[in-house]
Amino acid sequence: MERGNRKARIGVVVSNKMTKTVVVKVERRVADRKYGKIVTRAEKYKAHDENQACQIGDKVRIVETRPLSKDKRWRVAETLEKAAESRP
Repeated sequence: MERGNRKARIGVVVSNKMTKTVVVKVERRVADRKYGKIVTRAEKYKAHDENQACQIGDKVRIVETRPLSKDKRWRVAETLEKAAESRP
């Protein structure tokens, strides 16, 4: 028996201050209902980062998982692009 397909999103890490948790901002472009203008909508997800490998600015893919805490329902599947090194 096969499991259902899990939702996946691609976004940018905006915070990694929590232990084993990152906040990922996912942006999507949609047409306005009334006027049809393309607008950017953003949503933030808390995702589980087991190895604490993610840094702010990293582009990551997150996948849906079972509830891990009150707010955490996603986990980091892979890092697609590392953030550019910041200058000292």
